[in-house]
Amino acid sequence: MQRSPYARCGALMKELYRKIVRSSGKITDIMPIAVILSLVLVAVGSIGTNVFQATELHQKIIALFTQDEAVGLFLSDYGLFFGIWVFAVILIAVFPSNWPMFRAFGHNGRGNTFKALLIGLLLGFAANGFCVLMSWIMGDIKLSFHGFDLRIILGFVIMIFIQSGAEEITDRLYLYQKLRRRYRSPWVAIVVNCAVFMAMHMGNPGFTFLAAVQLVLAALVFSLFVHYYDSLWAAMSFHMAWNFTQNILFGLPNSGIVTKYSIFKLEAASARNGLFYNVNFGVEGSIGAGLVLTVIVVCMILKNRGKGERYDYWAEMEEKCDAKREEKARMKQFRESSGA
Repeated sequence: MQRSPYARCGALMKELYRKIVRSSGKITDIMPIAVILSLVLVAVGSIGTNVFQATELHQKIIALFTQDEAVGLFLSDYGLFFGIWVFAVILIAVFPSNWPMFRAFGHNGRGNTFKALLIGLLLGFAANGFCVLMSWIMGDIKLSFHGFDLRIILGFVIMIFIQSGAEEITDRLYLYQKLRRRYRSPWVAIVVNCAVFMAMHMGNPGFTFLAAVQLVLAALVFSLFVHYYDSLWAAMSFHMAWNFTQNILFGLPNSGIVTKYSIFKLEAASARNGLFYNVNFGVEGSIGAGLVLTVIVVCMILKNRGKGERYDYWAEMEEKCDAKREEKARMKQFRESSGA
């Protein structure tokens, strides 16, 4: 008996659906829901840190690094992201289906190694440092040595790593892995988390179209560390080094936010827009920074052409789900044939 056109169309749609969506995906992994949950992660984590910042213990921790009230408040702003780390661990731990994310977060012997951490630091420093150097050579910025306080610098190293790490945990761990669990193509996870990362910075001072492009490119670099090297750690350290270099080392705006302490000071009155610098957003709002990140992206893609994804945390789970589905189909077929 020939199937009707509607039945054939339905079968084709089911086949297309299976080619796009994995059997192991959860309802909460559907793209809009996953994005909303990642934003909830940021909001709840930040609220938790705000509560902690009102305690005496928080004040004692900040006092370990500085007695300057303005610098202390700026340290606290970076430390605001600590709650995201805590809530992310809770959110992953509560649901057993999320547990593979811990393997993507911890030392996994593939990409999350101390070597990868160091490589990320060096690349982040070199990329941002090159942009700052070119801005200085072109005369778009003037810098002067301000001072070196080891305790304050140590405080910012810790707090900026917390801030950068929290953004990577939100976008390149939680959101990325949820989308990988549902969608077969890793590029769904890459494109969506890049867009979300950019959108979360749209409220920063001096945000422009060029800044948006640069943020997407930066997120793409971080995502490719995860995709090609299975290294969330490299993404975290690159991100941290980039922010520390421009903000604390050279005193330039970090995504439009001006620092209260830096080793070098920017003579703001003499700063001007240029190929590698934007007065309101810093090097991140420049064409030059976008070109530098584009070169890094192209090099990563060319170096890894033909290799594909380094590690798929959900492949085993998908195989188990497919096996269960096939077993159910066989049982259904057996019951129908027995009833006949």
